[in-house]
Amino acid sequence: MARIYPFRAWRYNSTAVRLDDVVTQPYDKISPAMQQAYYGRSPYNLVRIILGLPELFDAERGESVYTRAARDLAAWREQGILVQEKDPCIFAYSQRFKVPGTEIVKERRGFIALGKLHEYAEQVVFRHEQTLSKPKSDRLSLLKATHAHFGQIFMLYSDPAGSVEKILYDENGPAEAEVTDEYSVLHRLWRVSDPATILLLTTAMADKKLIIADGHHRYETALNYSKEHAPDQADASRSKAHHSATEVPQPAYPEAAVMMSFVNMDSDGLVILPTHRVVHSLASFNPQAFAKAAEEFFTVEALPVADAVSYMDNLGKQQGTAFIAITRGGDFLLRSKPDVINAALADLPERQRQLDLSHLHSIVLDQLLGLDAEKVREQTNIRYLRDAGEAVDLVRRGEADVTFLTNPVSMEQLREVAFAGDVMPQKSTDFFPKLLSGVAIYSLD
Repeated sequence: MARIYPFRAWRYNSTAVRLDDVVTQPYDKISPAMQQAYYGRSPYNLVRIILGLPELFDAERGESVYTRAARDLAAWREQGILVQEKDPCIFAYSQRFKVPGTEIVKERRGFIALGKLHEYAEQVVFRHEQTLSKPKSDRLSLLKATHAHFGQIFMLYSDPAGSVEKILYDENGPAEAEVTDEYSVLHRLWRVSDPATILLLTTAMADKKLIIADGHHRYETALNYSKEHAPDQADASRSKAHHSATEVPQPAYPEAAVMMSFVNMDSDGLVILPTHRVVHSLASFNPQAFAKAAEEFFTVEALPVADAVSYMDNLGKQQGTAFIAITRGGDFLLRSKPDVINAALADLPERQRQLDLSHLHSIVLDQLLGLDAEKVREQTNIRYLRDAGEAVDLVRRGEADVTFLTNPVSMEQLREVAFAGDVMPQKSTDFFPKLLSGVAIYSLD
């Protein structure tokens, strides 16, 4: 089942830089404003590698954000900004945070290690949502240029007894590194290099199946890159490592694994936020005509104008499948008509027919607005936003045609869909908080 490995991580040198100044949110959560802020914090901020800014005359000079990323990475190693661990290790990684919109404080505990890459057909690693084509192309270009992974794939495993956490957290003492991010999340890291502890951990994880929580694009990019660099059979047989029961395992070749953070899906620290859909640049959109057409599939209720918080409170109280449409001609609560929806979605597996987002994508986006799967995949007319207020404001300012506010997917729904081999629509889940990029780096060289 799941194969994990310690590794000699490259990490920021605490005597040369402050960790607060150089780590970032994952690349796909970095807004233009955040990108500029990261650039201003330090000449060694990781954003310059994972999401660099293009420069004038790049084409004439044969330069790109990717060539600069590779050059910066090499220079930071040479200058001692980044230093490599002497021994293979893993890292206990905890995040303490306040649940957005509440005063509830939670702690999510996991660990960072290498994980073996598997085809989905092997049924060791399971995805839960569709991917988009543009991010995979971008991440592949960065991987080819740098030969390194800078963020972790967020993996879920089931461990109701919490046995893995007990191995890592019972006696780990003060954190070796900690940083508070822009969302007031406290991230803490402990190095674990003791071979006996690592072997206990690898044994405890050996029977686990994994669900990708975040990082589908990077996982699929790493998997394709791994297949391109797999040694031929002759080389593999000559170089295959033979480990005794007391040796720390290593991947068959560097590209056969990717850096992952592993979190117990049965723990209380998991929080999933909704991701709202903002539709823009439609050839023609009439709010009243849309509401009328939607009545075939939904009970449509006009809502008095309110703020995003009130709308989300209203949505959270609904029984069954529902979402709210914000338009310039009025706002509407849409509640699914079960019999009609089930008939319209008869080709989907039953567990997918229960999902709000399946109703939204298959009925509203596709049938009512004419955004087929290709347009959604290429993000031709759609944006995905965590912030409900921002999503509503885009319509109010006339920068979008309609915003759909949604409830979050539950952990139980995600587990059932993933282990059944099904997938949800793109951007179905938003786990909070995100895993910081730059706390550890896995170099393939």
